[in-house]
Amino acid sequence: MQENKETPERKRERLRQEELKGNPTGSLNDAFNRAQSGGLADLVGSLGWKGTGILILLLIIGVIIASIFLK
Repeated sequence: MQENKETPERKRERLRQEELKGNPTGSLNDAFNRAQSGGLADLVGSLGWKGTGILILLLIIGVIIASIFLK
């Protein structure tokens, strides 16, 4: 078997990575659309590390605000 032949999984991943680099705001929209029908791993995977950090930050801020108002 040839080692230089690209498998379909690797080709899909390579194309997905190229799309993420070329259209970052589109990937954010895709992430939220996938979140409606997919899981958390799909959301985090398509957001990237910056989007995931922002999502975590928003969750933490939401918990802090909720705890202040519910005291």
